[in-house]
Amino acid sequence: MKGSFDGTWIRLGPEGRPLYDQSGYGRPEKEGLRLAPEEALYLVHRGRLEIPGYSFDRLLAACTQKSGFMRSFLVYRDLRERGYVVQTGPHDFRVFRRGQRPGTGQSQYLVRVISERDMIAFSGLVREASASINLRKQHVLAVVDDENELTYYEIKVQHLQETGEEDATLPMEGELVGRYAIVHQNEKGTYGMQLDSGRLVLAPLEIISLMRSGKLSLRKDGERQDPGHYYELARESDIEFPEKVMVYEDLRKRGFVPRTGYKFGHHFRVYSGKKVHSEMLVQALPGEASLPMSAISRSVRLAHSVKKKMLFGCEHSEDIQYVEFARIKL
Repeated sequence: MKGSFDGTWIRLGPEGRPLYDQSGYGRPEKEGLRLAPEEALYLVHRGRLEIPGYSFDRLLAACTQKSGFMRSFLVYRDLRERGYVVQTGPHDFRVFRRGQRPGTGQSQYLVRVISERDMIAFSGLVREASASINLRKQHVLAVVDDENELTYYEIKVQHLQETGEEDATLPMEGELVGRYAIVHQNEKGTYGMQLDSGRLVLAPLEIISLMRSGKLSLRKDGERQDPGHYYELARESDIEFPEKVMVYEDLRKRGFVPRTGYKFGHHFRVYSGKKVHSEMLVQALPGEASLPMSAISRSVRLAHSVKKKMLFGCEHSEDIQYVEFARIKL
């Protein structure tokens, strides 16, 4: 089968229509079939298509003038080799359920192709992943590393459901010592570190959360402290304090118990109910944050190694959105 290349698309006559009808290649046109460069290159590589004047190498060289094409082709080839029917758009690729194709089935994944060195802007990722969810598709990042190996991540954007657990913490009084607070209390509950049998030490995030909820009256040298004044005091020594407070208070409001995730290299390890082990690692981010995909990959790998979910919490449209990255095998 032969086709022609106009520099953007590869077009086949009516004889190309079976490629669409049987295997989901291309888009039908009045004159025949239009193939995206990734589709045509794959068919040339498989020996199912000839383009006069273009060997596989020459066609690849022509297509790679478009930035990122090699990554896109490698992902397309991998998905096809795994038995999926793949079409371009609405992100980079639309991937159908195995055994299904356009006209007779539904797509399952919407795939975005990126490099390991790409920066991930969380505001854009939330919008794109939410659009996939609204279409009832799974949003997938196909990451191509510097040695052209592929890793797939499913992206889930969610409002964490409330656990139904109510905060039973009773009102308390504390004394400000530096940035910490000493509370005379015999039972630890879900806040603080037990200093001795009658004292708790509260950390800055716990203090501001309890003060704002009216459950902690904080004093220094007999004078009552204002939550706004304490917030500025804690912020002076922690540049990430604003986003950490935002996510910490949201998790508490939903019934979760966030504790420091320092030993895991993240802001929080998060418990639900009365479970002994934490279920999630959460990193708090400002609303317009961007992270390199390589850093996200390290976070996900670590979280999976300790059997926890990896979530990034960031402000989006005046709410907190939690973005979960999970490695998947397609």
